[in-house]
Amino acid sequence: MNRLILLIILLALLTSCGNKKSAPVRVAVAAVGNKTLYLDQIPKLLTETSQPDSIAIVQNYINSWARKELLFLKARENLSDQNSADIENQLQETRANLVIYQYQRQMMIEKMDTNITETEMEEYYASNEKRFMLSSNIVKALFIKIPKEVPNIDRIRILSRSSDQSDLQQLEKICYQFAEKFDDFNEGWVTFDRLSVELPQDIINQDDFLRYNTWFETRDSSSYYLITFRDYRLRYSLAPYDYVKNDIKNIILNNRRFEFLQSLENGIYNDAIKANLFKTF
Repeated sequence: MNRLILLIILLALLTSCGNKKSAPVRVAVAAVGNKTLYLDQIPKLLTETSQPDSIAIVQNYINSWARKELLFLKARENLSDQNSADIENQLQETRANLVIYQYQRQMMIEKMDTNITETEMEEYYASNEKRFMLSSNIVKALFIKIPKEVPNIDRIRILSRSSDQSDLQQLEKICYQFAEKFDDFNEGWVTFDRLSVELPQDIINQDDFLRYNTWFETRDSSSYYLITFRDYRLRYSLAPYDYVKNDIKNIILNNRRFEFLQSLENGIYNDAIKANLFKTF
């Protein structure tokens, strides 16, 4: 058998080096019943490898293929009529679902309007406020973790609490040089939980903490932790529009997708009735 596998590898190498324009010749390497495994069905990575154990790798592939085909052959011969019928029904249903899915997907790509305007999103937000109540506290904040030995920590404190753009640029330069972490979260909203995990201590009452702190500092044995809060929203309050904007876009798109598919299905159904393609008895 090893000689056969070696021949297969040699054939693969010769084929890859041969005339690319010549008609391909399929080389059979194994058979189980009426099913044949051809050389071109074996991954090229296996047949073209130069590893010393390449023969064993190809042999294992052929053996695995044979075992699977033999098991399939035995199962098909001995499966009960009821199980065979069930499998056939499942295959037909799966095929129908795949064909329908691909057709629906094609129609959506070709005909469904996916353009969603800012006005549509704002109107949806205003009309569905109850859907956008916060389940957690969110903040806009600047977070800095910096080693204790950094020079001029007081200057960093002052800059971090400033809203002046030139001060923030100075702060950024210093932090990129010395800070272990420096993040303004792209000036967007983040959950306070995401921020608080960076701190060396737990925040017991988040609501009161956010109400009464515009900045916060703590430390551990090696670092200072500085937070400047730009804005916050408490849980159970209405989420800011910019925080849920992407969610709104997806909701509108999903609603539009559902309506499009419903309309497509209804149109096909009604056309079939008009054309007398569908009858009930």
